[in-house]
Amino acid sequence: MALRRERMRLGDLLIKQNVLTEDELKKALELQKGSGKKIGEVLVDNGFITEDMIVRALQMQLGLKVVQLTGVTIPKEVRNLVSVDLLKKYTCIPFELDPYNANILHLAMADPMDMAAIDDISIVTNLQIEPYIATTRDILAAIDRCYGASETLDAARRFTQERAQLRGGAADDDTDTDVSDAPIVQLVRSLIEQAIRQRASDIHIEALENKVRVRYRIDGALYERMVYDNSLLPAISTRIKILGGMDISEKRKPQDGRMSIMVDRQDYDIRISSLPTVHGEKIVMRLSSKLNLTRNKKDLGLPPDEMERFNHMLASPFGIILVTGPTGSGKSTTLYTALSELNKEAVNIVTVEDPVEADIEGINQVQVNNKVDLNFASALRSILRQDPDIIMIGEIRDRETATIAVQASITGHLVVSTLHTNNAVGTLNRMADMGVERYLIADSVVGVIAQRLVRKLCSHCKKMRPATSEEKRVLRMNTQEDVNVYEPCGCDFCSHTGYYGRIGVFEIMEVNDEIRDLIAENGTTEELERAARNSGMRTLRENGINYVLNGTTSVEEMLKASYE
Repeated sequence: MALRRERMRLGDLLIKQNVLTEDELKKALELQKGSGKKIGEVLVDNGFITEDMIVRALQMQLGLKVVQLTGVTIPKEVRNLVSVDLLKKYTCIPFELDPYNANILHLAMADPMDMAAIDDISIVTNLQIEPYIATTRDILAAIDRCYGASETLDAARRFTQERAQLRGGAADDDTDTDVSDAPIVQLVRSLIEQAIRQRASDIHIEALENKVRVRYRIDGALYERMVYDNSLLPAISTRIKILGGMDISEKRKPQDGRMSIMVDRQDYDIRISSLPTVHGEKIVMRLSSKLNLTRNKKDLGLPPDEMERFNHMLASPFGIILVTGPTGSGKSTTLYTALSELNKEAVNIVTVEDPVEADIEGINQVQVNNKVDLNFASALRSILRQDPDIIMIGEIRDRETATIAVQASITGHLVVSTLHTNNAVGTLNRMADMGVERYLIADSVVGVIAQRLVRKLCSHCKKMRPATSEEKRVLRMNTQEDVNVYEPCGCDFCSHTGYYGRIGVFEIMEVNDEIRDLIAENGTTEELERAARNSGMRTLRENGINYVLNGTTSVEEMLKASYE
């Protein structure tokens, strides 16, 4: 087996498995020249194949086992066998000793035919190596989980030592820091990479009285990940400000910045905000990727009947579709998903956003700029002269924007936008409160989607138990009935949080003739809700209850999403 692996290279093997053509391999080898990358990386980077295709081809050809490292706990004695630099060099990670022979080490590899890697790690560990196949992304995430915290602490320690040598051990005054210090560059890069690999949406770097705390927001909840000495804060904030194109000398007023980074062959857009606090600057970095914002409609979490209603609303040639909910409830994802669906060659789509969250091919996106008086209203007026079919407004904030949006929808454009309201029915009254005439609202609104996000219970460790009588009451069930609910437990797969990923809870109200009449006649919220429910609308609470009963989420999450 070893000889065969040594003779056959990855490119030849992929051709043999009909995953790749000779021409594609030639092109990839040309692209590889001078890049310093392995052929597998070049093939995936340039879209010739996917990581999973490589894994399957290797498995078929070499008969090796595939290992999924997510949720695998790597014992401490195995972690300490090889240095993290060597693991990153060869993109591999040892994950266990053979249960029947302690002299054999199981090694997950992106390229199990890399004999140099097998030999080097065998020499370093003095153990026999048994290669397993894993994807590059899986291996890098596992390296991050096992060594990430110690790597950043090591960088922090090196920075402190270097600074002490430079200043003869003098204490740091909050003036300036030598940001070319490699440890700080490494530390910030490592913080961002770890956050991305742990599926974080935000990184909070906070100045406390005598320490710097780093927290990640994962699935909507904040988790403390690192704590450093507060003398590192000036260097960390200066490095982040340089990356975000901000003013490093200004520490007394809030600033905003933006940067892009590539992690595991995926582009991420990072919005940076700094805020002076009592103990120093607090920095929040919001991470977003185009792939996460433009997902398939099926992944939104809509039940089949509501998906049908959603599709019917999107098919409307004109009118307004409003998506409502608090900050962080997934409104942008729903809007971008809808736009990607409508994005055809025959359609001119123009958006006006503050800020543009994801760059989508084929859509004309306008960024609000208050410095030159380019706000939502003025941008909208100009857009109407650009012969649009579909207009997306990032948010309707004032009467002027609301009025122009309504006028645009009545004159034959489909307008999609967001509003901050608690439920679908309340949105119509909010438009009226903004000063839009009720007859215009009745004429223009096609439908309203209210949404929230709930954390999904981890499928590996959730536990079923009978519901308490209080929970049955909340779930609107008969207290005499036997009802089971699931609760979070926590395992390695979900980093002991009990939850993994989030799903949308929706309340979709399609405006029909009865609702139109009620809007025009100044109907009460209760009357509008009754009419919407008669036409088949399910409330946020009802859809949340369905998620609890089918084990998707917990009672606590459902209550947070649909406060009553």
